[in-house]
Amino acid sequence: MGLPETLPDFTPEQYLAFERTADSKHEYLDGLIYAMAGASPAHNAICANVTEIITRQLRGGACRPFTAGMKMRCVSPAIREAGQERNRGLFAYPDLTVVCGEPLYHDQDHDVLINPTLIVEVLSPSTEAYDRDEKFRRYQQLESFREYLLIAQDRPLIEHYSKQSDGNWQHVVVTEMINAVFIASLQCHLPLQEVYEWVRFPIPNIN
Repeated sequence: MGLPETLPDFTPEQYLAFERTADSKHEYLDGLIYAMAGASPAHNAICANVTEIITRQLRGGACRPFTAGMKMRCVSPAIREAGQERNRGLFAYPDLTVVCGEPLYHDQDHDVLINPTLIVEVLSPSTEAYDRDEKFRRYQQLESFREYLLIAQDRPLIEHYSKQSDGNWQHVVVTEMINAVFIASLQCHLPLQEVYEWVRFPIPNIN
């Protein structure tokens, strides 16, 4: 995610004005704007599968899904209370977001969520470290955030982080195709067999 320090320092308002007229998607982190790379066929298949599986189970309930076209903003309560939001915070496009209850938005355009319950990211080589570290820490600034899924696209592997009653995060790794991840806050099951339908994994090099 490194960029030259000589780049302009954008405010959230400047980023949103730019992003709402841009031809491609960009994320924002503490004043800098980053172009998002295109997704692989495996990435697209996994996103489509996960969205369908979860949406099917949410129908008729109080939770609703938002696909990767929906932005989300994270800023720490301390920064917000101190009035220092001018060039701080994260605007991101998770691969899937679920909100339980009434969706809350950053402004009247209703294109930036601020109260996710579940966030899903499909891992790519160029963004895996960012999704695991900086993004996860920023997402945890949101009071509503309860569960985080990191899904590998090169092998069957889902990492499930769930917030416990004491505020700590439990980490569970599921790798067997016959198993499923249980998302407690949504009362949903995510079978790996369905998540990875149509995905062809790379053949290991045994030389």
